[in-house]
Amino acid sequence: MTGLPEIPDDSALARLFSQERAQGEATWFSLPGGQKLYSAGDPSDQLFFLRTGRLGAFRRDEGHEPQFLGVIRPGEPAGEMALVAGAPHSADVVALRDSEIFALPREVFFDACEADASVMTELARLMILRTRQASSRVSMGEPSVYGFLAMGQPGALRTLVERISVEIGKLGYSVTCIGVEAQHAPTEWFSDVERTHDFVLYLAETTDGGWRHAVARQVDRLFRVGRGDRKPPRKEIEPPPASPLTAQQLVDLILLQPSDIDRPVGSEAWMDAAQPARLFHLRRDNEGDLQRIARVLTGQSVGLVLSGGGARAYAHVGAIRALRERNIPIDFVAGVSMGAIIAAGVAMGWDDEELDRRIKEAFVNTSPLADIAFPLLALTHGLQVAERLAHHFGDTEIADLWLPFFCLSTNLTTGAYHLHRRGLLRRALRASISLPGVLPPATEDGDVLVDGAVLKNFPADMMRAWQLGPVVGVDVTWGRSITAEDVTRPTSVWKWLWSGEWRKGPPIVSLLMRAATLSTGPDIAASRAATDVLVLPDVSSIEIRDWSAYAPAVAEGYRTMIAALDKLDRPVQDLRRRVSLQDPARAKPGAMAAG
Repeated sequence: MTGLPEIPDDSALARLFSQERAQGEATWFSLPGGQKLYSAGDPSDQLFFLRTGRLGAFRRDEGHEPQFLGVIRPGEPAGEMALVAGAPHSADVVALRDSEIFALPREVFFDACEADASVMTELARLMILRTRQASSRVSMGEPSVYGFLAMGQPGALRTLVERISVEIGKLGYSVTCIGVEAQHAPTEWFSDVERTHDFVLYLAETTDGGWRHAVARQVDRLFRVGRGDRKPPRKEIEPPPASPLTAQQLVDLILLQPSDIDRPVGSEAWMDAAQPARLFHLRRDNEGDLQRIARVLTGQSVGLVLSGGGARAYAHVGAIRALRERNIPIDFVAGVSMGAIIAAGVAMGWDDEELDRRIKEAFVNTSPLADIAFPLLALTHGLQVAERLAHHFGDTEIADLWLPFFCLSTNLTTGAYHLHRRGLLRRALRASISLPGVLPPATEDGDVLVDGAVLKNFPADMMRAWQLGPVVGVDVTWGRSITAEDVTRPTSVWKWLWSGEWRKGPPIVSLLMRAATLSTGPDIAASRAATDVLVLPDVSSIEIRDWSAYAPAVAEGYRTMIAALDKLDRPVQDLRRRVSLQDPARAKPGAMAAG
């Protein structure tokens, strides 16, 4: 084909493909956006080389959310690890936009390596680099080309995108904004712009016609932008853009909010209309919200994950206090069981004082498990927990939280975990905290839901798949937890009742709570490995149902978080900072492992 950029000739791999193509051994083909180059499990009988376009790699483990591993850019190979190992491909590779690809048969590649050792040397260097990046805190295979599409009438989109670009520039990156003025530019122009900037932000206003569809097919990830204080446009008036990104869950939603509102409302309708992977609220005059979007785009957003653990989860309050004291941003938040309740408070926008007051009022001042029941379904009626959740969270929907949030429950009907990212917040929390045998289970659409800790108590790996930036995890389930003394039958039931100890629940509560939060070794190892900052407060001296042990747990959470931050050689948000094109020490580009 003519009129397309030539394959870079400054690498042995590029020269190899050019040479083999001339000899008829390398085949060229076009891969439309949204089509798969190969799937996980397919045989690795060819080495691929991307000429133009963008490819995305995805891992889809059974029982887990699809994980976006990163992008493959022009001039980079794909499938090299599986080819050299002689193993099936380990990930799906999909065209994020219309792409041109060269393919070289396995035998031809190895013959070429025997003739020119520099080919294998270069490929080995790239494979080592990709492997290191996959396990390190610096990634070079992340999205760098973003699109912004107006949805409805949000106002001048260029003004917003330019403000975001200013914040990206403050983080030390080169960035440019491109609108409808570029709709007739040649392919080479787009390639040059994307090659010479760390980040490219394409934008299309509501009235930009065909340019809107061009943007949707030109980017690594797409953001639709609407007015959160208005109803979303009807689908028949504004259909979603046809884009392979939609199928790969790479389309997000930004809702612009008035500066003076306490909390967004009506966001569920926007979720129904846009079906985004993630939702962000942005107050028009709030610099902090703009900085959050800039961190999200550049891979410097911070995700906080809080484990379950009964009264020991009070330690999360101290850990959050330490993060805020050190000015560490919290951009995404997730939790399980009691950790989910504290995480929800952060997502609600509660400051340290309000979080402290509400947790004390709901759990510390009086036990939430004092409504002992005849144990047909559980040891308590669960009414006190439900009433306290309703009092503190009201009818807030998860979509109306200031921060992206998720929590987990365990679906006993399906035998899998249940991910809560939408719906009524207090209902999701009630399911996530429903310890089997202690609280009656929750039900949803005929399914029976109990405490998320039963299957997954520390979902840091899920946070890793949800956002690009560093993950801070606080896990209160390690170490010595329950002893024979904790489950000893009271010597006198009357003394036990008179002392007020019954308000914690009988000793069987400790047994049930600990059994429900005892994650398997491989699962907890995978979750902890997904964190960049792992905080393990020593709360083993706190009885898991001692709801009055607030102060020592908070103090320990604060102490261990401060200690963890003091060990870092840079701010948390910089732990996965990608290298800028302007950095003279920048390594040669190489995306994530895409075997």
